[in-house]
Amino acid sequence: MGLGGDRVVGQSFTDVLRLFENDLETQAVVLVGEIGGSAEEEASLYINEMTKPVVAFLAGSSAPPDKRMGHAGAIIERGKGTFDSKVSALEAAGAKVAGLPWEVAALLKQCL
Repeated sequence: MGLGGDRVVGQSFTDVLRLFENDLETQAVVLVGEIGGSAEEEASLYINEMTKPVVAFLAGSSAPPDKRMGHAGAIIERGKGTFDSKVSALEAAGAKVAGLPWEVAALLKQCL
């Protein structure tokens, strides 16, 4: 499911994670996020409660620090939204975080 990176969104990662957690046919979830905003950090609070494994990939690890990116979702505020803060929150919640996109499949296989 695509959520977009706009400042106002209709659903959050947590909303969608709840749907997958309650779906009997879902065995695991892959979350793809990016730097900026706090959606992934907020989702980590729910991931901590999930029974299904979560693998994540976050785009933007090579973005220069303190550089304003080109859309509203990439805004980093009050220490949240950085690549490192998101990885830390997701890993603390039990998610496996891929460093590169092609690592997602191998991490998912490990979880299953």
